[in-house]
Amino acid sequence: MTLPTVAFLGIGLMGKPMATRLAQAGYPLRVWNRTAAKAEALRATGAEPHAELADAVRGAAIVISILEAGPVVGQVIDDALPALAAGTLWIDMSSTRQDEALAFAARLQAAGCRFVDAPVSGGVGGAEAGQLAIMAGADAVDYAQAEPVLRVLGAPKAVGPVGSGQVAKLCNQLIVGATINVVAEALLLAEAAGADPAAVREAIRGGFASSRVLDVHGQRMLERNFMPGGQVKTQLKDQRNILAAASAAGVTLPVTALVTRQYETIAGDIPSADHAAGLIALERMNPGKRLGTAEDKLP
Repeated sequence: MTLPTVAFLGIGLMGKPMATRLAQAGYPLRVWNRTAAKAEALRATGAEPHAELADAVRGAAIVISILEAGPVVGQVIDDALPALAAGTLWIDMSSTRQDEALAFAARLQAAGCRFVDAPVSGGVGGAEAGQLAIMAGADAVDYAQAEPVLRVLGAPKAVGPVGSGQVAKLCNQLIVGATINVVAEALLLAEAAGADPAAVREAIRGGFASSRVLDVHGQRMLERNFMPGGQVKTQLKDQRNILAAASAAGVTLPVTALVTRQYETIAGDIPSADHAAGLIALERMNPGKRLGTAEDKLP
């Protein structure tokens, strides 16, 4: 079976391993990034780098974008539209607002193209392993075309019409952001109250408090390793998008509002740190209290 030509836009922390997996799976792959050198670095995988966006998307059956934020996605779509063939399927895997996803779909549909919003969770490790959780908003026909490509990258799940993928991602990030901060509170309390925080973490991993966040980010906090997977600035963007969605839906989310304020306190000076740096925000609220003695590993 001949695989469709894919244009992959955005070769960042997540995009690089995702594009690499598609190339290794045999997809005819074109890659583009605003910084052309990042796309050029994928030539060795068999991908075809393009310095010009129009050259990357022209004739591609499927376009995949994973970019910094909604406004960037919108600009790239506008710039690419003149080169898109009718019927092109655009899969946006960035984290944006639901209203932005709906606007992207409208722009593309007006040009005779189709759209799936398919944000991801799982971080760089999940991208490298092809184990991302992928939440897709699309109609049934478009999802059926997107699903084989998405399965190369992880485990896709259709969650509703266009825009629903972003809602699902926001729900995911709501839980992740809150849990990171609660794990930080638990470990700092253990240390301050005289218990061994590493032992406490091990003890509670077998109970109802067990979670992927406790496993991965709890260990990061104990090691004070804040080199980025997910970044503070990205988590803060997601937190603000969650609150915007809640406002539009007429829902009050008090815990999410508090978590957002925590990330705002560290976004100015350590924006590129891993979002496990919620621990640092907590320590700044508690002068003289600190988890462990290791030096902070920061980008």
